[in-house]
Amino acid sequence: MSWGSELWDQFDNLEKHTQWGIDFLEKYAKFVKERSEIEINYAKQIRNLSKKYQPKKTSREEEENKYTFCKAFLTTLNELNDYAGQHEVIAENLTSQIITELSRYLQDLKTDRKSHFHDGRKAQQHIESLWKQLESCKRKFERDCKEADKAQQYFDKMDADINVTKADVEKARQHAQVRHQMAADSKSDYSSYLHKFNQEQNEHYYTVIPNIFQKLQDMEEKRIERLGACMRTFADVDRQVIPIVGKCLDGMSKAAEAIEAKTDSKQVVESYKSGFEPPGDVEFEDYEQAMKRAVSESSLNNSRGEVRERPTGKSKGKLWPFIKNKNKLSLKLGSGPEDFSHLPPEQRRKKLQGKLDELNKDIQKETDQRDALTKMKDVYVKNPQMGDAASLDPRLAELGQNIEKLQFEVQKFEGWLAEVEERMPSKSDTHRRSGLYESHSSGAVNNNCAQDRESPDGSYTEEQNSEIHEKANVANAKPPPVAVTPEFDDEFDDEESLPTIGNCKALYPFDGHNEGTISVAEGELLYVIEEDKGDGWTRVRRNQDEEGYVPTSYVEVFLGTNAKGAMTYI
Repeated sequence: MSWGSELWDQFDNLEKHTQWGIDFLEKYAKFVKERSEIEINYAKQIRNLSKKYQPKKTSREEEENKYTFCKAFLTTLNELNDYAGQHEVIAENLTSQIITELSRYLQDLKTDRKSHFHDGRKAQQHIESLWKQLESCKRKFERDCKEADKAQQYFDKMDADINVTKADVEKARQHAQVRHQMAADSKSDYSSYLHKFNQEQNEHYYTVIPNIFQKLQDMEEKRIERLGACMRTFADVDRQVIPIVGKCLDGMSKAAEAIEAKTDSKQVVESYKSGFEPPGDVEFEDYEQAMKRAVSESSLNNSRGEVRERPTGKSKGKLWPFIKNKNKLSLKLGSGPEDFSHLPPEQRRKKLQGKLDELNKDIQKETDQRDALTKMKDVYVKNPQMGDAASLDPRLAELGQNIEKLQFEVQKFEGWLAEVEERMPSKSDTHRRSGLYESHSSGAVNNNCAQDRESPDGSYTEEQNSEIHEKANVANAKPPPVAVTPEFDDEFDDEESLPTIGNCKALYPFDGHNEGTISVAEGELLYVIEEDKGDGWTRVRRNQDEEGYVPTSYVEVFLGTNAKGAMTYI
């Protein structure tokens, strides 16, 4: 159906309808624009969420990433980031394929509509002008006819009146003829204009207006088709990213399926295994012999005075027993000595092995670079026009130095690794504990038990196993005079010099780099002046001027009769 033939008299309604169609198209473009903004904001929030929960570049996070559930979560975050990218793609496609195209099309649509209705109004004005001219001719013809009729009646009246002169009759006759001629001319003009108007009107309603309305109809149909195409594109934009979104979701599902509880539980063992063996049975302490020695030891007690009670102003069971001011001891992974001597044997071995692997990779990388430059230098020597061979010498020399340094580091770490592996206790040592004290009744108490608690910074736990040796004669040795080193004055200025309460033997070497600690060598005998209060450290004295803290798991303790009682921490 054609608008030109069916709606020839609905010019105003068509004008309103086409304007409503343009408004609707603008509304749809605004809808798509807001949807695009929502997609952009959603993608931004998803990316921020993924970034927020990404693991930080810290030793703790690196340790956590060894677990399968942590790896699965990291994969989920990465897939979620890709998922956000697909929503950005949706926003970009909506903008480029719909919003931009609709904006351009709307401008053209408005221009075409304005042009078509301008032509329609012009045609209407033209036909209205012809109608006015026709009406004017018609009124003139009507008026001339009336005047001619009146003149004829006047002539007939004059002609019938015998009292009127012939001159008057002739004059009336001539006037009537003139009026009849004017009426005839008006009739001719009216007939001519009527014929012309009918032609113009026919052309207006059957040619001009139908053509204009047909253009408007075509414009409206194209608008509707374009709107339908935009709606299809709207759906296709989402459909195009569905496969990639599906892959992202599949990646999340595969990551979740890759979680293995057994593997993670084994990783806990790998991460925290100290290499020590569980402690043996606690030996019986014979207090009867202590009573027999009371008389012989009374002179020693009298000579150095009664052991005074320790002041209660400061608690010695605190977590940081040797912090001076705000300088804190750090035993966290990655922040200790270069040889990882602050770690338990098993963890130290793993760290050293990992460091060796890194160094070997660096050596291989440097070696590959040196080999490549050597080949390039050979090419330059054979073909000087390709480059200067001497220009590569500085870089080759630098690579050689780097390789030597790395090899030296490898040798150093291999030595430390060999040392650790030699000192790793074997499982057979566990069965050698029972019976070691059966032939001794000196009352020495085995305080060398596994430590399953936090060190001062809570960075690792330890378990210790070492063979118990007979040290009854050492336990009864006379302690040297008590002295407090000046470096502890700020922490222990309210304490009296501590008496010796036992002896100990160093099972492992300890560097004692941190403030408040004391370095010991393997097998060294020391005096114990303060028991482990649960923080993993024992206070010992080497001589009158040297005392400090050592890890309880690094020494084998023998407490004397004046000890407060042996404590075993498991």
